[in-house]
Parts: sequence; C-alpha cells; structure tokens
Amino acid sequence: MEERKRVLVTGGAGFIGSHLCQTLLNKGNEVFCVDSLITGSINNLLPFRDNPRFTFIEHDIINPLSMEIDEIYNLACPASPYQYQKDPIHTTLTNVIGSKQLLELAGKTNARILQASTSEVYGDPTVNPQDEQYKGNVNIIGPRACYDEGKRCAETLYFDYRRKYGTNIKVVRIFNTYGPNMQLNDGRVMTSLITRALNNEDLIIYGNGLQTRSFCYISDLVEGITDMMASDSSFTGPVNIGNDEEITINFLAELIIKLCNSQSCIVHADPMEDDPKMRRPDLHLANNILGWKAKTSLSEGLNHTIQYIEHVLISSKKQ
Repeated sequence: MEERKRVLVTGGAGFIGSHLCQTLLNKGNEVFCVDSLITGSINNLLPFRDNPRFTFIEHDIINPLSMEIDEIYNLACPASPYQYQKDPIHTTLTNVIGSKQLLELAGKTNARILQASTSEVYGDPTVNPQDEQYKGNVNIIGPRACYDEGKRCAETLYFDYRRKYGTNIKVVRIFNTYGPNMQLNDGRVMTSLITRALNNEDLIIYGNGLQTRSFCYISDLVEGITDMMASDSSFTGPVNIGNDEEITINFLAELIIKLCNSQSCIVHADPMEDDPKMRRPDLHLANNILGWKAKTSLSEGLNHTIQYIEHVLISSKKQ
C-alpha cells in the first residue's frame, strides 16, 4: 500500500480538480481541496465530501495559505475562454501571484508541487504537432492573453524557483480534456455542442469548423498527472498530457449529433479572435519517460459525457 500523503489540490472543486481529489482519496491520501468557487462547484465534491480524509477550504490562492503538506497540485484558474475573460485581471493574478504563493508554501514545507499548465502556452501554433520545445505563437495583448500569458509566466516562476531555491517542481501542459463534472455553461466546445444536440438545437461552430483539436478523456488525464507527480524528481517537465488523435470541429459536431440521436443541424458563426487553428500534442515525453498514454476512445468518452450532461439537464428540469 502506498504511503499516505497530505495532498493539497487547488482548484479542487473544478472539473479536473474534483476527479483528481477522488483519485487521490482512492489511493488512501489525506486530501485538502482549496477552491474560491468562482468557477468550481460544491456539487462536484458531493461523492466524497463526507470522507474523513477530505477537507474543503474556500480560499483564493492569490492570498497566502499556510498548512503542512507533502504534495501540491495547482489547478486553480478558470480554464474556458468564456470564464477566464469575465475577469481577465484576476485570471492573470491567479496564474502569477497564485503560483508565487503556492511556490512559497512548497518551499516552507519541502513539498513537491505540480503546475497544471496548458496547451494554450503554444498559442495559435505554426507547427503541428506541438512538442515541449516549441516556443509558441501567442498574442500577448489579445483577449486570451490573460490565460495564455498568465500560464506562460507561471511556468517561468516555477523554473526560476527551481533554479534559485531547488524547489521540487513538476509542470504538465494539459490539452483539451472532457468528461463528467464539466459545467454546462462554460462555453467550451464539447459542453456546448452536446447540450445543444440533446435539446435538438442548432450546433453553432465558430469559423469554418476545419480547426482541429485533440480531446483527452478525464480519467486518462488524471492518470497522466498523477504519474507525473510520482516520477523521478530529476524530471521536471514541462510535459504534454493529452490525446494525439486530431479531429476537426466539424467532425466532432457530426459525431455528437449521431451519438445523441439528435435532429440538430450545424450552423457556422464568425470565428473567435485568436482561436487556434490546430491543436495536437506531441506525446513522446509522456510515452517514453512516464510510460503513459491515453486509453479511452473518443466515442467511449463521448458516451460517458453525454450520459452525464443528459442527467444534469433532466435533473435541472425537475427542479
């Protein structure tokens, strides 16, 4: 049996964070979930809220945090363009000041700390697939910069703390992820398309739909993150975690209509500013160093996600 650890998960009431908390509890750890609830939801925590090894703390990581801890997973930040553009200044500060606060905590407690970075550090890439050496193509003054540049600056802080103080860091770059516990109103393409398909409404695609994405199911992603945390301390990353099956948004919409048995039609709207034209991870590092790869097929993951969203829609109509 693995040694029980005291693990802090910031952003733990969010989509990815709640799944991570459940996995860490299943491994026998004591889990401290910190979330400001700006985008996270207490409902995501209900399956394990009463676990005696689980503690929820409502807190904004821009402010200092003090506790004795062995490991820190930093997932605190709105992740969809709709959400993080609501308060772009706070988004930037969460990434930068929040990271500084957690790095200071890691130094005081000698904890290992993992930063959940993002494929958005690559911006609108000029190479495909994107490997970890690619420096990116980001509009530093655009509407998405609060997230893209915030995450890039956070990575800078992590590696500077490593160089200056020897902080035990891990950095993962998360590509598009989906599954249960996603917010239906978060503006992400997956939730938007599925929700509208289940309601037999037109599926709105911004742009011509030829832009590509690579979607990773949540259980695969969490396994990749925990594998990275457990890896040798000499391997800091950054490392891409995602699925390298690249599809167009048009293909995704057509598949969702089919799986939902929907009468919806696809309509196109003006493209969003700075929306990446392609997104596919190079996963050689994750495959070769972590021994990790995504296992869940798109159809399987979509079926699980559709069932979850359908359940949420039915429940909301009963209230």
